[in-house]
Amino acid sequence: MAIFVTGTGTDVGKTFVAAALVRHLRNAGQAVDAIKPVVSGFDPAAPAVSDPGVLLAALGKSATIEEIDRISPWRFAAPMSPDLAAIREGRSIDFNALLAFCRKRAAEAAGILIIEGVGGLMVPLDAKRTVLDWITALRVPVLLVAGSYLGTFSHTLTALHVLAGRNLDIWAVVVSESPSCGASLEETVATIARFADSIEVIGLSRLSGDPSSHPAVARIAQLLWRLP
Repeated sequence: MAIFVTGTGTDVGKTFVAAALVRHLRNAGQAVDAIKPVVSGFDPAAPAVSDPGVLLAALGKSATIEEIDRISPWRFAAPMSPDLAAIREGRSIDFNALLAFCRKRAAEAAGILIIEGVGGLMVPLDAKRTVLDWITALRVPVLLVAGSYLGTFSHTLTALHVLAGRNLDIWAVVVSESPSCGASLEETVATIARFADSIEVIGLSRLSGDPSSHPAVARIAQLLWRLP
């Protein structure tokens, strides 16, 4: 089973949520792997604090170049959208190769494969394709991560509308508490839930320690078993 973790924008907590879910599943004895095929803003001098490094730590692995190559083959230095970051380096993302990589990893996975996207849902990957096109081509269930910052209602409801327009299976919405909040986390969850139809909306506090045992993460994991 493969699932795709995407966000309403950049820095909303995709890696925080994905890593917490990986740790929770591992602690429960479940087979799980994670990949973040595309990453921008990657500093090879500090791999352990990069998004791939955080995912590898959750998997119980070291952030060696071999392991980072295994989960994040398309890495770019500039903290920009992947299309622009790639251009800066005279490179590009081969969309078909990206899909083939994800499908191969999903086929090889012994249990659950978590695919983490890059940036927000509509971030460009190349001249024509976005993260949304990537998800649409894979056709796997989507976990949408949002923040609790001012403006999140419009961003989150727009993202839900766009995903529904592609007939994608929205597994759940996780509101990862932002450092600077507009409404409270509880108010944010309740408001989004009013417009999310039957999609479950889960609030996850911004914790300083390991969030894998948080009840919200346990609830996210429970929802996995409802997927077809």
